[in-house]
Amino acid sequence: MQEPHNVDSGTVGIGMVGAGFLAETRARCYAQTAGVRVAAVVARSPESADRYAARHAVPNACRELDELLSLAEIDAVDLCVPNLLHRPMAELAAAAGKHVICTKPLAAYVGQDLDASARDEEVSARDRRDMLRVAVDDAEAMVAAGSCYGVRLMYGENWIYAPSIQRARDLLASSGGVILEMHGHEAHSGSHSPYSKLWRHAGGGALLRLGAHPIGAMLWLKRHEGVHPVGVTADVADLTKNPALTADNTSVETGWQDVENHATVIIEFADGSRGIARGSDNLLGGMESKLDVLASNCHVKCSMSPNDLVRAYAPDEEVLADEYLMEKSSSQAGWSTPIPSEDWCSGQLAMIQDFVAAIREGRGALSDGELGVEVTRVVYSAYVAAAEGRRVEL
Repeated sequence: MQEPHNVDSGTVGIGMVGAGFLAETRARCYAQTAGVRVAAVVARSPESADRYAARHAVPNACRELDELLSLAEIDAVDLCVPNLLHRPMAELAAAAGKHVICTKPLAAYVGQDLDASARDEEVSARDRRDMLRVAVDDAEAMVAAGSCYGVRLMYGENWIYAPSIQRARDLLASSGGVILEMHGHEAHSGSHSPYSKLWRHAGGGALLRLGAHPIGAMLWLKRHEGVHPVGVTADVADLTKNPALTADNTSVETGWQDVENHATVIIEFADGSRGIARGSDNLLGGMESKLDVLASNCHVKCSMSPNDLVRAYAPDEEVLADEYLMEKSSSQAGWSTPIPSEDWCSGQLAMIQDFVAAIREGRGALSDGELGVEVTRVVYSAYVAAAEGRRVEL
């Protein structure tokens, strides 16, 4: 094992694992954070690593994860990789003395307890209670690896770093009231990636990909009250199975194979309060990420996306054709909400800044491995609840 080295006065070195969409977001955030640099990258193919290194001036484009982990200048790895790889890569990094940043979900069920020859339908047909057990075991093993080797495991839940949710937490604390209800959702028109449509690759559908965000924020806010979740009920479905849908009347993404594109979860907390979290791939008009908090003496609304910091109108597509407006926006015409900094509004930037500070200061991050375990437990308990049609105790 390589001992984690002191970075109090130096630059925190990041090893990027993956070179896709999320790794691009991370690169933008690291570039805006003092005292850190992406020192190496490894990706699925050497060509992807080389292109990423060239785009972001990364000095080392590695061919294997072991090569990246052997570099003394790497203090932490940032895992922007498929869910199946989270646990094994986190354990390898921890054993090499590297701190671990892991995107959400911390762990997922993708058939890792089945024989490699198992068919796709065998994976998605697995009893949901077995899925729950395996996913939580993986998440807990990642936390244990960090503890064993004396490194930090940081969970990439950007929602809790969003300025709106940070402000909501401060307002709620100042009010002296108690959260009674929370309503949150993340929704858009659906992922075009074929990997998101198959349980074997994704580990679930809209509940896992989208609903994990409001669930994480709700658990985090109630953690500040010292209150934990005790039960869930849930409903999941693929709403594009509606026989009335045709190629002419449908603009949302279709072709989901064995995962849901709609999910609603009701979380019951130990104090009797409730959180209602939704994930949906049936929303047109761009990404929506919102949280509504109803407390005993105040009401706080949080809008990560869209928000009205800027509004713009264009009479046709060509006027703003060269401008990025917001994630999943399908049209540049009419009224729009061009978010000034999506990385800031979504909390991605503040999250990376906190992770870097946590590494430098030897402290825990706001979003830690324990939160990742708790989100995993709630998500897969919700799959159990939906399958069995009843409330499931946590």
